[in-house]
Amino acid sequence: MGRVFLLDLDGRSYRCRFCYTPLVLADDVLSRSFNCSRGRAYLVSNVVNIMLGPQVERLMMSGMHTVEDVFCCCCGQILGWKYVVAHDKNEMYKEGKFVLERWRIVDDAAEELNPDARAGSSDSENA
Repeated sequence: MGRVFLLDLDGRSYRCRFCYTPLVLADDVLSRSFNCSRGRAYLVSNVVNIMLGPQVERLMMSGMHTVEDVFCCCCGQILGWKYVVAHDKNEMYKEGKFVLERWRIVDDAAEELNPDARAGSSDSENA
């Protein structure tokens, strides 16, 4: 498969809830009031450290779209999807944008304020 090189992000960011891999800068969030079938989500312009699934036609709450699922490149968890084609011209603004489900990501700033929120590894655990 090859070696995975991660991009680190400078500034406030959101990370994978499962492995804490950096995904998106807070400045790249276009909408914080986005909704999906499983709850709240963010519409974002750019995401890093991901893998994309195959293109599929999917009936969403806003109509039919061609999408690609978005997976964390480290742990493989599904994080959301990327809009490839919107079949309704009123939805075309979504093309090329990503949706990250809120329950699958964590805010880097919130984690810094609460050091006990995420268990870290120590040298003794690796011995």
